[in-house]
Amino acid sequence: MHIQNIIGGYVCVSIEGFYIEKVINICKKNGVGLINLDRKSTTLIYVGIKIVDFRVLTKIARENHCHIKILKKVGIPFFLHRYKKRKIFAIAVIIFCVAIFSLSKFIWNIEIVGNEDISQELFLNIANEEGLDIGKLKSKVDLEKIINRIRMEIPNVSWVGIKISGTNVRIDVVKSDEIPNIVDESEYCNIVATKDAMIESASAQNGTLQVKKGEVIKKGSVLVAGYMEGKYTGVRYVHSTGTIIGKVWYTERARVYYKQTKRVQTGKKENKYSIKVSNFVINFSKKLSKFEIYDTIRMDKKLKISSNFYLPFQFEKNTNYEVKEEKIEYTIDEAKEQAINEAKNKLKQCIGNNGDIINEYINTDENEEYIDVEVTYEVLENIGTEEKIAL
Repeated sequence: MHIQNIIGGYVCVSIEGFYIEKVINICKKNGVGLINLDRKSTTLIYVGIKIVDFRVLTKIARENHCHIKILKKVGIPFFLHRYKKRKIFAIAVIIFCVAIFSLSKFIWNIEIVGNEDISQELFLNIANEEGLDIGKLKSKVDLEKIINRIRMEIPNVSWVGIKISGTNVRIDVVKSDEIPNIVDESEYCNIVATKDAMIESASAQNGTLQVKKGEVIKKGSVLVAGYMEGKYTGVRYVHSTGTIIGKVWYTERARVYYKQTKRVQTGKKENKYSIKVSNFVINFSKKLSKFEIYDTIRMDKKLKISSNFYLPFQFEKNTNYEVKEEKIEYTIDEAKEQAINEAKNKLKQCIGNNGDIINEYINTDENEEYIDVEVTYEVLENIGTEEKIAL
């Protein structure tokens, strides 16, 4: 329900009769706005109607032998009428409604949806430079100009949509994924190496094999050439197919100090609340914490009336967790184990499910303060990809 209908007031009614369709058509023809029309049966509907249109609807319904019944009255006018003796309260409500109506003309929140890899700050900076910012009049914002600017400056975005609803601006982003080079089967192609490797096994179902087991190749090297040569047919080009398995080496390093200081929470905490209006902050508690050392987790929540009607107020909650610093000293073996685990975790994230780990090599370098560890995985994986032949 639009806030304008709440401010102006509307009536929920039921209309019953055999000529409901005619009533609806006459209303549309005469510009009578029907709100949230809900058909219960062929002879009964529930509908909302603005106060200014109620008499017109009543007349149309009666002229078409339909019975109209008031179910509920909604909105500020009915509320004020109920409390008309409380003048100060009524005036306050009117001021509040005028303030809300005025605030509805501005933008008080900007959200970006569908973006995970690109910095949100980049989108906001472009929007700000083109006139889209918190506190701006909605009528002054050129959405098409902002969309075009984002498309020009952020190349890996395939689509951008911007919509203003209430006081909220939603920027929808669709990121363009890198499309692998897929060569049509009717076209000629080589199979080339995607990375440096040592050939473990190689077979070609179509094309001419260019490598053998034990050979070290560089990224981009041709593994299976897209041609075949016959004694009587000569050279003919083909779409290469084959499987090339190579040994690939991945290396990660980690450093761990023998003496470290760690922060440990004591279990004690305190909450501090504030309201932020633009750059002005109203604190409801002392700004300084009672803890000497602490970590802070901040939670911000913009105040809103509905899902898309934000207000220019932001509620802030800061939770301070008391911590104490503890001195920790590792033995050489403990530091080595920790460093190895850190390096292995990095390697697993890098390799994922792309191959099979067949060997592991660990090198260490110790001194008086720390230990450096280098972990190398030897991995078997398919290293071939198709590359179109330019003739």
